[in-house]
Amino acid sequence: MRRRFGAEALVEQATQDRMTTLWIRADQVEDILRYLKHGVAGPYLMLYDLTAIDERTRGNRPVQSGGDFTVVYQLFSFERNEYVRIKVALKGESPSIRTVTGLWPCANWYERELWDMFGIQVEDHPDLRRILMPPWWTGHPLRKEHPARATEMPRFHMTDDQRAEYEKEMEFDPKYWGLREHEAGLDLMFLNIGPQHPGTHGILRLVLQLDGEEIVNVVPDIGFHHRAAEKMGERQSWHTYIPYTDRVDYLGGVVNNLAYLLPVEMLAGIDVPDRAKVIRVMMSELYRIASHLVFFGTFAQDLGALSPVFYMFTDRERALSIVEAICGARMHPNWFRIGGVAQDLPQGWDHLIRDFLHYLPARLREYDKMVLRNRLFKARTQGIGAYTTDEAIEWGVTGPNLRACGLEWDFRKKTPYSGYDQFEFEIPTGSHGDCYDRAVVRVEEMRQSLRIIQQCVDNMPAGPYKSDHPLTTPPLKERTMVDIETLIDHFLNVSWGPAIPAGEAFFGIEATKGNNGSYVLSDGNTVSYRTRIRSPSFPHLQTLTWLPKGLMVSDLVAILGSIDFVMGDVDR
Repeated sequence: MRRRFGAEALVEQATQDRMTTLWIRADQVEDILRYLKHGVAGPYLMLYDLTAIDERTRGNRPVQSGGDFTVVYQLFSFERNEYVRIKVALKGESPSIRTVTGLWPCANWYERELWDMFGIQVEDHPDLRRILMPPWWTGHPLRKEHPARATEMPRFHMTDDQRAEYEKEMEFDPKYWGLREHEAGLDLMFLNIGPQHPGTHGILRLVLQLDGEEIVNVVPDIGFHHRAAEKMGERQSWHTYIPYTDRVDYLGGVVNNLAYLLPVEMLAGIDVPDRAKVIRVMMSELYRIASHLVFFGTFAQDLGALSPVFYMFTDRERALSIVEAICGARMHPNWFRIGGVAQDLPQGWDHLIRDFLHYLPARLREYDKMVLRNRLFKARTQGIGAYTTDEAIEWGVTGPNLRACGLEWDFRKKTPYSGYDQFEFEIPTGSHGDCYDRAVVRVEEMRQSLRIIQQCVDNMPAGPYKSDHPLTTPPLKERTMVDIETLIDHFLNVSWGPAIPAGEAFFGIEATKGNNGSYVLSDGNTVSYRTRIRSPSFPHLQTLTWLPKGLMVSDLVAILGSIDFVMGDVDR
């Protein structure tokens, strides 16, 4: 790259995650990214993430920076099995950068998020408007001057004139969505599915342009479920932010905790004990099963099979009952901690797990006959909503949806974490990349998760359930009664939380929906300077802009169910 673009064009930055991080000039973004995608051996084909950082109040900013805002591109190469991070410094209150939608169509939503959250103009973007905030919102929430708490804002009051204005904005206008009423001599009609509709699996609106019942265009409208998870990461301590991660993929439970904690532990230099690692793996796989059961049951229900959803939710209750016995809560247990888990496994935990391991396989075999071998289910899903491996990578698809295309890629195997390299399990794949294969892959994944959990039960190591690192574990209570320094240390660690060393780190895990990555920046304080959540459902849902074209409305319902998204994971 230096030979091609000049040594002065690339400035390297050392980071705690040891990811290759390069600063480049704004006028070279398109050329350098194109070279990384098409010009190098082992190309970086996937635009994994695109976000920004407001640098203006950062004390320990990188020496390479110098701008008011930083745009961050993160690419991934499957051939190299590695990421590269490209940074661009922008100056001024109204910075701008050119679009890269010509290289990656999935950059569309990410760049809209740049404008919405940071006020960064994206030149030549095909549809630059707000994506998570309402059209009438004032300000850009991830800028540092934007309030992070409701108590910092004036009391909300809507005048009659404002109400009339907002209601006028809500009236459907095809031109706002880039749609036309007449096309190629046809009179087209429009249909709104959602935002309250059982087939959308959450608060999602889909604007359909139809020729009869054939889909001409689909425009997803997201943001109804936006809860400012990344903004809250800047106001909560490193420890008190953990419960907020539970609510991202709200079917994934502790899996969300793990995606956040791994880079935090990387920044702090914390080694997690083996027992804590195995406990984390066991609970994560239990939640993977619980999440896939929800997918399987609701997917069958979307296509007209009503009984399976009741059976599978009953089985999910069994899994959540085990979670409750161990963690004290069910959907949002908030149980993982920096350096380990909240407490050791309770007495009798292994009997609960073994009973579940004995119970579920026969149920899965029954569901195979009930759903996967059902001729109506096959007719509604086989050959519907298919994309190739190349298309999936182009749009940032990961997890079961990517493996359904035939690519045997699981981040638990390829970039092992929490001791996953010590477990024996297979990577299920499909061959057609359609709705049916996406279901088959997830069903087989449940069986592989049972294998992993069995190994956890049979080989649970002894030892501590949490690191004794001073940034994660306060001094023992008996020692605080001996000297004042220890008492002060205990008080500060509990009330303020740890001060994580300055730096930045990223880690992505194989979550229930795909690759869930957290990019955290510390300024050396007790709160995060920037917490970026790269959720799998966000790029997955963007495929709806092209995947259903030419199909029927009924096929769209099948595609929605097969993607397996939750809106908390999309809107964050």
